[in-house]
Amino acid sequence: MAYASPESGGQLLKLDGADLPVSGVVERYPAGHQVPAHSHPYGHLIYATEGLLLVQASSGQWLVPPTTAVWLRPNVQHCLTATTAVSACGIFIREDLSVQLPEHDCVLHVTPLVRELVAALAVQQATAAQRRSRLLGELLLEELKALAPLPLHLPWPEDALMRQICEALVQEPARAVNADAIASQHALTTKTLHRRFLKSTGMNLGKWRQQMRLMASIQLLLQGMSITRVALESGYESHSAYTVAFKKNFGCPPSEFVLIAQGGTFGD
Repeated sequence: MAYASPESGGQLLKLDGADLPVSGVVERYPAGHQVPAHSHPYGHLIYATEGLLLVQASSGQWLVPPTTAVWLRPNVQHCLTATTAVSACGIFIREDLSVQLPEHDCVLHVTPLVRELVAALAVQQATAAQRRSRLLGELLLEELKALAPLPLHLPWPEDALMRQICEALVQEPARAVNADAIASQHALTTKTLHRRFLKSTGMNLGKWRQQMRLMASIQLLLQGMSITRVALESGYESHSAYTVAFKKNFGCPPSEFVLIAQGGTFGD
């Protein structure tokens, strides 16, 4: 998030509020824009107020619709891709304060109060009163500490072969291939494949694949594709099977999720 919008030349931004415990910036990116790999000496909260942002780090991949924010620990290398046109806020939290927040990179639900605090901090910077900025930052920290991580995380393996397998699956989410076929393709036994995959990602292959399909489907939903077509493109046999899996994972049906992501009312 410390990269400027394309309109402003794409140069690294100077954080005017960097001397504050909590500060922020606002950015806008067109669909398809990519911010190259970088890191910050601060804890970093990335929140897309409009659109869908893909955050990729060594520890995993996260999709950021307007109901959620990604939390990254200080010095974590990450890159960003605007899946759709995106307006986003980046909040920077001083390293000594970051230890109060999740010890793992994750996705957090954005409540209405958190949303307003993020927006206020992102536009304040040097022109704002220091006392007000500090109080807003303190309140945001308290609110963030009360939030539980959400299942929008796709762990990415360090094992080179497992990473190759994941990359192939991501390219074709609906591809009907079972673990036996994948193992055979890479000269592994099915048992070895499952063991190495679990060790490398902390998640079994079937669960990882379901998570990947559901996360990929969000991008299709926000592009305006019908839910039935999204279901089929994502490897589900029917609208109803997809809706059940989506609601179980994200807490609401895909139709409601789209309304929220497009600026509708936030659910409880």
